[in-house]
Amino acid sequence: MEHELVGLQGPGGRWRPVAAGPFSLLAVALALLPIRPVWLWAALIAAVAAAPWLLSAAPEARGRRPRPHWRLTADGLERLGPGGVRYERSRIDGLALTSDDGVLTVFHKFGRTAVGELSAMGMEPLALFVTARRLGITMHILDGEAADLLDPAVEDAPRVPGLDDTGLSRDHAAEQRLLDQEAQLLAASHEPSDPPAPAPPVHLSTPAPLPSRRRIAVLGGLAGVLGVTMVTRIAIEGADGFGPRLAAGCWALAAITAVLIARRRLLRADHVQWEITSERLHARGPRVTVEVPAADVAALVLGPGLRPDPVSGDPRPVPLAVLAFDHRLRLVARLPAHGLDAFQLAHALDDHGYRVITSATRPTRTPDYGLDGLPEIFAQVPGGRLVVADDGLGWADAAGDVVLRMPQDRIGGIELLTIGGHAWVRLYDSDGDEFFAAPLSALRISRTDLRESARRAGLPITDAEYDAYLSAAFHSAVSTLSAPASSVTIPPLELSPPPSAVAAPGVLLDATRRSRVGTYAMSVLLCELVAILGAVWLGPDMGGFFTTASWSMPAGILIGLAGYWLYDRNRSQLRVSSAGLAVVTRQGRVEWDLDRDRVGGIGIDDSTDRMPRLVVWSPTGRIIRQVTFPPDLNELRRACEQHGLPWGPPDADRPAPPPPEL
Repeated sequence: MEHELVGLQGPGGRWRPVAAGPFSLLAVALALLPIRPVWLWAALIAAVAAAPWLLSAAPEARGRRPRPHWRLTADGLERLGPGGVRYERSRIDGLALTSDDGVLTVFHKFGRTAVGELSAMGMEPLALFVTARRLGITMHILDGEAADLLDPAVEDAPRVPGLDDTGLSRDHAAEQRLLDQEAQLLAASHEPSDPPAPAPPVHLSTPAPLPSRRRIAVLGGLAGVLGVTMVTRIAIEGADGFGPRLAAGCWALAAITAVLIARRRLLRADHVQWEITSERLHARGPRVTVEVPAADVAALVLGPGLRPDPVSGDPRPVPLAVLAFDHRLRLVARLPAHGLDAFQLAHALDDHGYRVITSATRPTRTPDYGLDGLPEIFAQVPGGRLVVADDGLGWADAAGDVVLRMPQDRIGGIELLTIGGHAWVRLYDSDGDEFFAAPLSALRISRTDLRESARRAGLPITDAEYDAYLSAAFHSAVSTLSAPASSVTIPPLELSPPPSAVAAPGVLLDATRRSRVGTYAMSVLLCELVAILGAVWLGPDMGGFFTTASWSMPAGILIGLAGYWLYDRNRSQLRVSSAGLAVVTRQGRVEWDLDRDRVGGIGIDDSTDRMPRLVVWSPTGRIIRQVTFPPDLNELRRACEQHGLPWGPPDADRPAPPPPEL
């Protein structure tokens, strides 16, 4: 068809256990029964536990049955599959999407019908909006929920159904965003584009899942083998009493549960890989591979979208997906992109000549000047400014009268620095904690006035940048002084190379105390778990469970503490300096270092929820390093500001001038 929108549908035919829950309960029930002979008892437990997997291996169970899905065409809106529903085009007066709950409503001759949630139907708002308008169907976005629509049977409701008389107002902002994106798609499909400059292929991929798929499979398999071994051992020793049979049932249930959890984790531990060239796009996700020629793509829309749930296969919302539209504004492909960095993906596509459209305009980010915690008098005094008076700091009005004072004993330190090209001040209390930060232009005082006035008043103020400037100016002035040439021999000029990121003076940031204590505790808990399991396994042969646990549990504590201490004594630390970044161990080994010109930004990677999230970007926006330990983010941000390293991704937060008034 000329215009057709098919909802997202997950692949069918996945090998999944059939009725795993009932069979697990049946295995536990069989384990509690006194069945003789004992080998038949063990065989029945094993057969029932394996039954869900054996049934799933049957061809009928693994048949690729098509999943129900929705489709919008010139014939109307229909649900294909069992229990199909069809809304003919001639009977549709219009479509409406309520922004609060995302429910699609069909308006027809006899009223209106809520079809269902749009994400559950496997359709994206932009794709539905564009396709409906191409088919001549009126499409509006309503501000509210589908349940708030007026019922035509109500006396106050309008007699003639229409989109403008629904009891809900239009969501003009959301509708305008869709109209803007449609306009960009029209421009991309009709305006000629310049051929892109030659660019090498770019490969992007999501971080490897933690733990890895191999580790998940090994742990699940070991849990299953352990359960089989324990049930077999109980059967060999003779399950005469209720206690051994109860233990066998618990082991069987634990093994089945562990295998099912491992399978579920394997399905969710997916990996997305992209290959971007000027000729084609190749995206490979879990159980799906999409390849789109560049000639078939007019524009790519990046933003929130849908993906098949890895377990159930139903459509689920994701924060990042890519929709490919052709030159007739038809949706030609959905490319999986969950887990990728949107910044890198958008710039890589743009570098290879693809027209990239974001799903929503990023709101303007206003810098946080730290003014929220100030007293209201700061904003209530017209023309107020910061002054140094009475051996402390104060806030003066336009006449010069100080209306608010902060005595010297409450000031632990004053720090002057430059952020985004603007002079800032940070104030610390007597305990050394920062309690105020703001640009000096917002406080209406110059850097020189504050520095000189504070030093005359004896306040603890530091201006490292000004002191460094004075030191450089002094050495420059001294170097110009020379004795007569007849009595002085000038040696040849030797330029020493600039210090590296490891040798340059800077700040050394360590992992937080909370994370170190937590890792110590986790190491001890794992060793204690091994000690308890060992006491359960070997206790009958070594004098009983309590006797074995009496020495294995203290040994586990010592082994856990000693084992992590061996690692912790040479832990990694992050060095921040004006020459760049470096990660060095406590014994001096350099894991990696980056010069200042190779660092485009350092901060939190919001594209993924896995650890580590602290990354280093290059000036082009590519993630080039990951910091594998969590330092204190406030200290790291302050160190980056002091040594001139950009905090945050490149071009993410461009410096903005501070407000002229509070």
